[in-house]
Amino acid sequence: MKPVKPTRGQLERQLSQSIQAFYREQLGHQPSKVTCQLFDTKIAIILEDSVTPTEQILNKEGQRELAQQVRSSLDEATRPPLKKLIEEVIGTKILDLLCDATVDTGRTGIIAILADTPDTRPSEKLSKVEPGA
Repeated sequence: MKPVKPTRGQLERQLSQSIQAFYREQLGHQPSKVTCQLFDTKIAIILEDSVTPTEQILNKEGQRELAQQVRSSLDEATRPPLKKLIEEVIGTKILDLLCDATVDTGRTGIIAILADTPDTRPSEKLSKVEPGA
């Protein structure tokens, strides 16, 4: 029996949960919310409260530039394993992974450019639309 393909929403939720766990394990800090939106061969990911306590302290103490440098270094260090994680969850290769964070707002934005559209099935709501509706 073949495994059931996930819907787009299920894949987005699974990716959100996996990224939240990744940040908790890798940085010891879990974003409060991770939102993923799949657009065919692109994924937009927004992490809320992604800035670590260390970066927050630096920023609060007037060391904004140092806090941004720390964030940039963390993003660079976590990029390869994050790319691998996303590829494993969505089942397709990433051609480009763009990341940026704002220390002031605590948000991180990630855009993944995919080689192929992930293999998903239609959601139940879409597949049960009656003709003429």
